[in-house]
Amino acid sequence: MARIRRKKPASTKKKKQKGATRPDNREQAMRQEGAAVPAVQQRPARSQETLSKSESPRAIRPTGRIFQPAFWGKTTQFLREVKIELKKVTWPSRKETLASTAVVIIIVVIISSFLGLVDMGLSSLIRFVLR
Repeated sequence: MARIRRKKPASTKKKKQKGATRPDNREQAMRQEGAAVPAVQQRPARSQETLSKSESPRAIRPTGRIFQPAFWGKTTQFLREVKIELKKVTWPSRKETLASTAVVIIIVVIISSFLGLVDMGLSSLIRFVLR
């Protein structure tokens, strides 16, 4: 029997503090300590209106090499689980299948004949009214 693999836990890395990653806060902290502040090259700020479509921020997509193994791994895991679940299914015997099929065919014949009779009766009534 195949083993079911468990998902790996989420990353345990601690999140960085919000203010510590901003360059202006680091510069202020260094100035307070009396250390020399390195020259930081900053890009000029652009407003949203000046960004063209090609420069708009986009979601980062995984490359094909990274994506494909994960896709195939998930697919094979799914197929393994399907196989395990199909072993648990109780299939009807041949006798039960034939009996169910016969019941369905009989009900279809009864309902179709009833609807045919109602249709013939209503169509003859409409012909009588129209004459």
